[in-house]
Amino acid sequence: MSLKEILPGRLGFGTAPLGNMFRAIPEEDALATVEAAWDQGIRFYDTAPVYGAGLAEERLGKVLSGKPRDSYVLSSKVGRVILDEPETDVPDLGEKGGLFQHGNPNKVLHEWTAEATERSIEGSLKRLGVDRLDIVWVHDIAQDIYGDAWVGKFEEARTGAFRVLDRLRDEGVIKAWGLGVNRTEPIELTLALDEPRPDGFLLAGRYTLLDHEHALGRLLPMAQERNVDMVVGGPYSSGVLAGGTHFEYQQAPPEIVERVGRLTALAGRHGVSIKAAALQFSLAHPAAAAVIPGASRPSRIAEDTAALNEAVPAAFWADLRESGLVAADAPLPV
Repeated sequence: MSLKEILPGRLGFGTAPLGNMFRAIPEEDALATVEAAWDQGIRFYDTAPVYGAGLAEERLGKVLSGKPRDSYVLSSKVGRVILDEPETDVPDLGEKGGLFQHGNPNKVLHEWTAEATERSIEGSLKRLGVDRLDIVWVHDIAQDIYGDAWVGKFEEARTGAFRVLDRLRDEGVIKAWGLGVNRTEPIELTLALDEPRPDGFLLAGRYTLLDHEHALGRLLPMAQERNVDMVVGGPYSSGVLAGGTHFEYQQAPPEIVERVGRLTALAGRHGVSIKAAALQFSLAHPAAAAVIPGASRPSRIAEDTAALNEAVPAAFWADLRESGLVAADAPLPV
């Protein structure tokens, strides 16, 4: 079953901010944000154990566990097992170092074996307070976290997590599985395998207004050839496209700030919000099944919904192309 057949709409909710990404979020704000997403009609929720060492799943579960389970689609990830013991060392998350320093103090085991995959799913179900996941992503087996060691992590997942998830899908325990990463190469490598075969992938930060040419060149043609769908994560490039200061989980460098300024100015001349431009661009590719911006306050959910539905004039997209701010071959909304 394709992701487009599974997902209930084109706008989902990414819950990394609920794990206290960048800063500590009051519990009441986190829960109110999930409730706002529900009230806005969002029915696709994506989370992960590593988001605050279980904190995002716990917060999401406090709301979703009280909703009819058949009325929404839920995805989480494997590759990290949250232990009951406290973390005594500084967690090493590569380029994401310190991202969840305000999360739970639990130790996180990084492992993609078959046994760890099943433990990870069991832990997620317990924290979420639900009886099943719809989609499971194999998380972060990529260069941004593990540098040159990522190939070894990939091989561990290929012989462990991939096979477990393939079996769970075939048994009907989950509806779909794939990779959830911030780089294209692990997905390309997976799509080249004869088996097992993923149903889709979650690509974060690599198909945005600020960064899309690499994905266009190789990954997305492969995905279309194999009828594999994409969920776009991080459509605001860690926040810099939504008025924030972060790009790639770090302070945005001057060249990115300058590019965002040009994009914002162009959008302003056409009366278009930069959020609408960002979301609608990411969804314009034929492989895109949904986009999952994150949020840490209820008002952001309303902004995302409005951005998705905003009428953007064709002249804006034409000027965007003419300006060279998007790749010449990038699909644009029509």
